[in-house]
Amino acid sequence: MVSSTSPRRWWALTALVLSVLVIGLDATILNVALPTLAVDLGASTGELQWIVDAYLIPFAALMLPAGALGDRFGRKRLLLAGLAVFGAASALATLAGGPASLVAARVLLGVGAALVMPLSVSILPSLFAPHERAKAIAAWSAGMALGLPLGPIMGGYLLDRFWWGSIFLINIPVVAVALVAAALLLPESRDERRPRVDLPGALLSVGGLTALVYGVIEAPEAGWTSPPVLAALVSGLVLLGAFAAVEARSPAPMMDLRLFADRVFLWGSIGATLVSLTLMGVLFVVPLHLQAVGGHDAFGTGLRVIPMVAGLMAGGLAGEKLLGRLDLRVLMPAGLTVLAAGLALGGLTGVSSGYGFTAAWLTVAGFGVGAAMVPAMDGVLAVLPEDRTGAGSGTLQTLRQVGGAFGVAGLGGLLTAVYTGGLPAGAPGAARDSVAAAVRLGDPALAAAAREAFVAGMDAVLLVCAALALAGAAATAVFMRAGEARESAHELTSAR
Repeated sequence: MVSSTSPRRWWALTALVLSVLVIGLDATILNVALPTLAVDLGASTGELQWIVDAYLIPFAALMLPAGALGDRFGRKRLLLAGLAVFGAASALATLAGGPASLVAARVLLGVGAALVMPLSVSILPSLFAPHERAKAIAAWSAGMALGLPLGPIMGGYLLDRFWWGSIFLINIPVVAVALVAAALLLPESRDERRPRVDLPGALLSVGGLTALVYGVIEAPEAGWTSPPVLAALVSGLVLLGAFAAVEARSPAPMMDLRLFADRVFLWGSIGATLVSLTLMGVLFVVPLHLQAVGGHDAFGTGLRVIPMVAGLMAGGLAGEKLLGRLDLRVLMPAGLTVLAAGLALGGLTGVSSGYGFTAAWLTVAGFGVGAAMVPAMDGVLAVLPEDRTGAGSGTLQTLRQVGGAFGVAGLGGLLTAVYTGGLPAGAPGAARDSVAAAVRLGDPALAAAAREAFVAGMDAVLLVCAALALAGAAATAVFMRAGEARESAHELTSAR
C-alpha cells in the first residue's frame, strides 16, 4: 500500500484523477445527445429534463452522508463502491429502452458520483504531506475540469459515428482502470473511533438538499413563484434548518458545525462555492454562444472551451507554487480577482467578436479558477482533523454542487429574461425557447436579432458572475485569517 513517502503515491493520485475525470465527463456529455434521445427514445421535453436532473439531484444530496460514511467504514472502501456503482449504472444506461429506464440509470450514476467526489478529496491528506498537498489538489481539480469540455468533444464524436448509448459506454473502461488502480494503490483510512451513523442527520440532509436542488432546477422552467417550486424551496430550507439543529446537539454529527467557526474553513468553502457557481455559469452560456452565434458544431465547441481548462491548470500550478510563499488570505482574493477580471472581459463580448477574444478571456478566467480553487481547498483540508476529512470534504463538495445548481438555475433565468426581452415583438414561440431554434427557422432578420439578444444575455450573466467573484475576493481578504488554520485543526481535534 502507498504511503505519503512512497514514490508510487503519484500513481495513486492518477487513480483519483481518473475517478473525477469520468464524473466531469458525464456532467456535460449528455447535453449534446439530448436531440438524439428525443428522436431515438421518443422522449418529451419534460422527460429530457428529468434525464438531466436525475443525475444532479442525488449527486448533490448524497455527498454529505457519503463523506461521513467514509469516515466510519473506510474512505477507500466507499470510493471503490462508488466507482463500481458508477460503472454498473453506465452499463445500464447503454441498455435503456426508454426514458424511464434511462432516468433510473442516471439516478444510479448520481449515487456513484456522490460517493466518488468527496471521498477522492478526503484521501489526499493520507497520500501527500502538507507541502505536496496543493500540487495534488491542482491535479485533482484539473482532472475534474478537463472532463467538462471533453464531454461535448467526445459526445459529438461518438454520436456522429455510433448509437446514443456509446456516450455512456465510454465511461466503463475509464472506471475499470480507476477501480484497479485505486484497489492496488490507495491506502485505507477512517475515523478509528468508528462513530455511529448519524441516521437522523442523514435523512434530514438528503431530504432537505433533494427538495432544495429540485426547486432550483425546476425554477427556470416553472417560475420561482410557482407553487411547486416554492413548496420545494421552503420545505428544503425547513428540513435543512432541522438538520442544523440536530447536528448541533449530536455527539457524533455528520456535519461538524464547529468547523464553520473557523474562518479558514468558512471562507475557503465560500470561495470554492463561488468559483463553482461562476464556472458552471460560464460552461452553461459559452457552449451555447459558440454553437448558436459562432456556428460551431458540438465537437468544435468542446475544442474551443479547452483554453479555459489550460488556464485552470496553469492557475492551479501557480497557486500551488505560491502557497509556500504567500498567505492564503492573499492568494484566494488574488485568484478570485483574476477570475472576476476574466469574466468582466467576457462581459464585453459582441456579436462580431472573434474566437480569439473568447479564447483570451476564457484563459484568464480559467487561470483565476485554478488560482483560487487550489488554495481554497488546501486551506480547508488543512483545517480538518485527520479523522474527519471525509465529512469535511463532503461538506465542501456539497456546498460546491449546490452552488453550481443555483448558478445554472439563477443565471439561466437571467439569460432567458434578457434574451426574450431582446427579441422583436411577435417572435415565434420556437425562437423564444432558444437561440438555436431561432437561427434554424431560416429568417435572417430574426436570426440576427436572436444572436444580438443572446449575446446581451450572456454578457449579463458574465458580469453578474464577475461581481460575485469580486465580492468574494473582498470578503475573503477582510475576514480570513490563514495563520489560524493549523491552530484551528489542533483545537478541533483536542475538543473531541
